Amino acid sequence: MNISEFNVFDAHFHIIDPRFPLVPNQGYLPERYISRDYLERLEEYKLQGGAVVSGSFQAFDQDYLVNALGRLGAGFVGVTQLPATVSDDEILELDLMGVRGIRFNLVRGGSESVRHLDTMARRVHEVAGWHTELYVDSSELAGLEPVLRSLPAISIDHLGVSCAGFPDLLRLAETGAKVKASGFGRVDFDVATALRDLYSANPASLMFGTDLPSTRAARPYSESDLQLVINTLGDIGAKRVLYQNAVEFYRSGVQLAAHQQKRASGH
Repeated sequence: MNISEFNVFDAHFHIIDPRFPLVPNQGYLPERYISRDYLERLEEYKLQGGAVVSGSFQAFDQDYLVNALGRLGAGFVGVTQLPATVSDDEILELDLMGVRGIRFNLVRGGSESVRHLDTMARRVHEVAGWHTELYVDSSELAGLEPVLRSLPAISIDHLGVSCAGFPDLLRLAETGAKVKASGFGRVDFDVATALRDLYSANPASLMFGTDLPSTRAARPYSESDLQLVINTLGDIGAKRVLYQNAVEFYRSGVQLAAHQQKRASGH
């Protein structure tokens, strides 16, 4: 099966535009990787859209994200980082621009403190139908599990990164958490085995992401990563993981936000 035969919604990638503020994180600043670079990199794919994710080095800047969404066009959404002081109006304004989620980066920092996780996750979902994304080492999931299980919509980056807490990740997937099949060059376990286990636990859980441009990864993304998904999960599984699961996840947020705005207006 050839990768060009599959629709792809890239559920995790970054745009790095030096025209907008970049904040050194642990002494690191990423190289330029703008929307044109990304689209050219995937021009051979049946790319149907994707999720631009704010990195630690972008902190709470929204201008780069709004600009990137405008350049990438229809089908693309944003996952951003916000301070706990953000207003409901600001959340709704970003929603109109295409943002669909809030991110907590527990590995690198740059986002709001995890102590605000429960409150903010519930608020952005109530206000705009957004999900909450976590970049977290799976070894930390046991301590967070009671909170995570109670939240309305969550996703976890890069297969949880480490094998240490993989059983905890599996339990969360079983109960509805999304897990990004991304960052294969970041993990310390066999990816094919993890994909099979997560898909068996919940076929709706996995969402493929390129993780381009793979900042600070031990190995950057390559086409072999996407091919691994296809070879491991087969035609039906690959269609779900490469496209269907993510589109349904992000679309549900759009529909919920529209319903809530209609209710708030009294119609």
